[in-house]
Amino acid sequence: MSNKPANNIQDLQYFGEFGGVNPSISDSATYTFLHAKTMLDTFEGHAEGCYLYSRHTSPSNLYLSEALAAMEFTETANVAASGMGAITSVFLQVCGAGDHIVSSRTIYGGSYAFLKNFAPKLNITTSFVDITSLEKVEAAITSSTKMIYCEAISNPLLEVANISELSKIAKKHNILLVVDNTFSPLIISPQKLGADVTVHSLTKFINGTNDTVGGVVCGTQEFINSLRNVNDGAAMLLGPVMDSLRAASVLKNLRTLHIRIKKHSENALYLAEYFEKDGLKVVYPGLKSHKDHELFKTMYNKEYGFGGIMTVDVGTLEKANELMELMQHDNLGYLAVSLGFYKTLFSAPGTSTSSEIPEEEQKEMGLSNGIIRFSIGLDNDIERTYRAMRKCMKQVGVL
Repeated sequence: MSNKPANNIQDLQYFGEFGGVNPSISDSATYTFLHAKTMLDTFEGHAEGCYLYSRHTSPSNLYLSEALAAMEFTETANVAASGMGAITSVFLQVCGAGDHIVSSRTIYGGSYAFLKNFAPKLNITTSFVDITSLEKVEAAITSSTKMIYCEAISNPLLEVANISELSKIAKKHNILLVVDNTFSPLIISPQKLGADVTVHSLTKFINGTNDTVGGVVCGTQEFINSLRNVNDGAAMLLGPVMDSLRAASVLKNLRTLHIRIKKHSENALYLAEYFEKDGLKVVYPGLKSHKDHELFKTMYNKEYGFGGIMTVDVGTLEKANELMELMQHDNLGYLAVSLGFYKTLFSAPGTSTSSEIPEEEQKEMGLSNGIIRFSIGLDNDIERTYRAMRKCMKQVGVL
């Protein structure tokens, strides 16, 4: 198997119905059968290549799923209408009443809120631990634990999960390791490091144009079949189906992901190094000062760099807001949540994407009010961007 995830995507060849270089979009919710028996066989999952109903799957969704599975070195994948649609369907497929999850404490606010506030309604409990402490992870596992859940690079503190070691713990206890790889597509390949299931929000880097919400679950054929099962599959019965037009759009953008990720990483490393020299409190996996820098280097696909996300702690929320408003005014990016856009995006996660996490828990995990999360864009002249950002920082008294 190729060691380069982008090659796997590029090696897939699709022709459209009329010879188009892009596959035709299946703009149908339901599909016809020439024989009644084929419909019955399809319902029971025994009719390969036959489509039943687009909530189950569609040709457009399968094209995208195949490309994402190739990228993540899994047997197959299932796309969803949002990242949360993908993530929650995995939780609910694996866990039932009385089951337990061990989760990283620093994860996307929506995932945290689901595990902390919603899952207990179904009698599914979660222990939130410091994912960088393998001892704490193992100590949290009980006889009812079904899963270890983490992000390859955590949102927003940029902690790096030791996927290989977490995988050993999961296998020892016969539970699944599920990794959210949204921050690091192409950069990290969780499956090669021992993960069982990889999830993404496609909304971010993979799509890259911030015009589509989407998600994906990448795993074994057996696991994806269970998600799609018409009788008890979470993806089938909860119905987070991706629209065919959106799937086709994401697939087109996926073709340029390798170019974009390299540029995001190049620009982020440039800014992180210069801001650190200026004396700012910068967290970025590409900096030697990052506590998981050496671990990251043992895991990453080097040609794609250290990713496009960095944080800068400017001390207070007031300073953070003042700086972000000024940078937006000066056209250096947008004060907006999300990431992976061609333009730089910045937000204060404590009051936005991680606001679901109670304030005392934010403090405990080291998420201060003054942290700005930057998703660095595809600026052609990053030196010019640095000078302009530095000028804004001086203006508001951060430098």
